[in-house]
Amino acid sequence: MSIPARTPQPTHWRRAVVVGILIAALVSLIVIAFTWPTRVSVVHEIPVAIAGPAAQTSRVETALTSGNDTFDVRRVDDRAAAVRLIRSRDVYGAIVLTVGSAPEVLTASAASPAVSQVMGAVAAKLQAQRSAAATRASGSTAAPAGPAVRVTDVVPLSDADPSGGGLVAAGFPLVMGGMLGGVFLTFLVHGTRRRLVGLGVYVVVGGLAVSGILQGWFGILQGSYLANAGAFTLALAAIAGTILGASALIGRIGVSTGPVLFLLFANPVASAGTPTSFLPAPWRSIGQWFPPGASTRLIRDISYFPHADSTLQWVVLADWTAVGLALMVVGAAVHRGRSHGRHRHDGEHVARVEHELDPLTV
Repeated sequence: MSIPARTPQPTHWRRAVVVGILIAALVSLIVIAFTWPTRVSVVHEIPVAIAGPAAQTSRVETALTSGNDTFDVRRVDDRAAAVRLIRSRDVYGAIVLTVGSAPEVLTASAASPAVSQVMGAVAAKLQAQRSAAATRASGSTAAPAGPAVRVTDVVPLSDADPSGGGLVAAGFPLVMGGMLGGVFLTFLVHGTRRRLVGLGVYVVVGGLAVSGILQGWFGILQGSYLANAGAFTLALAAIAGTILGASALIGRIGVSTGPVLFLLFANPVASAGTPTSFLPAPWRSIGQWFPPGASTRLIRDISYFPHADSTLQWVVLADWTAVGLALMVVGAAVHRGRSHGRHRHDGEHVARVEHELDPLTV
């Protein structure tokens, strides 16, 4: 004889309406989170260097900064100094002025293709000024302007990723991979030590695999494979470890840490595709203190800017990992304390009942 399946009771109309509103609000929040940076992103305060004779550099600096805050100009001694600043990611480009020669505009498309386009526009403006000056000096509209302004890409993108889109997209596996790792380990592995082992295996194997795919297969990443793998490993550990720690402390609802903190909040202000200066303060700084921002900056530095100081990014990822592990330990201790308290209470209750029944058994 088969037992008929129980039909669930219909949901109350009010609850159905509330759930629909909450889902719509969540979708709206996601849209805001991922489109807000494009709405508020403004080309301003681009760090650039300028080298050359004092008189010329003063005129060019005034032209670049007069009436706007597009550029943050820093004067350097010569072209070599400008190149060093670009390779260490202290500036995004440079203008080199030489007496008797055409200006040279230095760019670094690997740092930001968007800024490279801006620097290209600067080169075109300098060329137009040279042409106008030559025309005025000769009095002839057909007068040559001399050598053209040169544009040199000091740190170009790789041939496998000429637009830089692959490098930007490489940050997505970090966020989603870290979140999935934390969620799956929370629901599928039980026990603090077992979760720690699972986390260690996941981030190491995942870091090696993702780096192998993006560097060895697709050719998007450059630089040291082991350094890239280390960055991915630590980034995955920072996100997954935080989710595991929150879940250990407050229960399975802690998995919401991933979507809320890392995906909706930190990822939009990570500046994965644009310079941090394009975002309004204080978001330009806040985004770099979270794993999505620190990891995308670190991966770009490893691939194209080995001379850049990446200490801050390593420290940020290590700190988030440490916080996650600490939360796991604290959560396990709290859970043990609660379990011990419940066992003691149950034991005292049983002893009291036995004591009350003891005269009846004599």
